[in-house]
Amino acid sequence: MITLFESGEHKNVFVNNLSTGHMIQANQHVIVNNGEGIILDPGGHKIYTKLFSMLSTEVNIKNLKYIFFSHQDPDIVAATNGWLMVTDATAFLSGLWMRFVPHFGVDEMVVERITAIPDEGMTIDLGGNPLKFIPAHFLHSSGNFQVYDPTAKILYSGDLGASIGQEYDNVTDFDAHIPLMQPFHERYMPSTKALKMWVNTVRQLDIEIIAPQHGAMFPNKEMSARFIDWIDSLQCGADIMGDSYPIPA
Repeated sequence: MITLFESGEHKNVFVNNLSTGHMIQANQHVIVNNGEGIILDPGGHKIYTKLFSMLSTEVNIKNLKYIFFSHQDPDIVAATNGWLMVTDATAFLSGLWMRFVPHFGVDEMVVERITAIPDEGMTIDLGGNPLKFIPAHFLHSSGNFQVYDPTAKILYSGDLGASIGQEYDNVTDFDAHIPLMQPFHERYMPSTKALKMWVNTVRQLDIEIIAPQHGAMFPNKEMSARFIDWIDSLQCGADIMGDSYPIPA
């Protein structure tokens, strides 16, 4: 686990190397404050055991208070049942997906510990530190949230900012990094309006680091600002497609 921020009783760490084989690379993030922990987008079954073991080095499993799911994709929620069965944590997921996640085999005994995040987002308390669940709907899920930690000034941006194929953890050359992001964003992000709404929202936050769920992070104010500016100018999704779909021969 790699430390992104540490001050007093507050710590932000991440893991980036648990995906194997044909799985898409994914980052898992943990925030600990005054002994209480939250895990963000913990992933699927094949990384569950490794991540659980690593997590115990940062926080007592009995003190894992929350689990956050940015949206409903399997690389985020597939191991939901495992995490809820072995912890007392409360999970958070967009209200739009509450009836879908039980299809991943969530036991009836624990499904009530999954709490719906309202569309407007919410703030939770982690050991005396507020964490904000920021709406980022349609990026790329219709019910989608990001996490902002005002103590570490980190925005956990989920699939927004994802890159594929890089061999580094932190972006140092933004222009060189663009080709590793652009195809994903043009295809997976649905519209320019959704991107503009996100830009107008996050420009109100004091951000030191933007940490996506896939690929490299934007490790400082300069790179985070470059990314926000890039998103502000990006055309994507339906806005760059034609007027109809092809009909296969």
